[in-house]
Amino acid sequence: MGVPKKKRTKSRQGKTRMHIFLKESSLVVCSNCQKKILPHRVCPFCGYYKNRKVREIKEKKKEKE
Repeated sequence: MGVPKKKRTKSRQGKTRMHIFLKESSLVVCSNCQKKILPHRVCPFCGYYKNRKVREIKEKKKEKE
């Protein structure tokens, strides 16, 4: 099993770990319905992508009894 040849200092350890974090997801506004969506994807709310209707969105039916 491998063993480190030299001790890794706290400052070097901190510099390595400085880049380990969760990145905030970038959101853009849909050009049709103005809701926030992920970039380069079809809007799940209205079905538009780059001002074109790409997908039909089925409306959810509410059942009341």
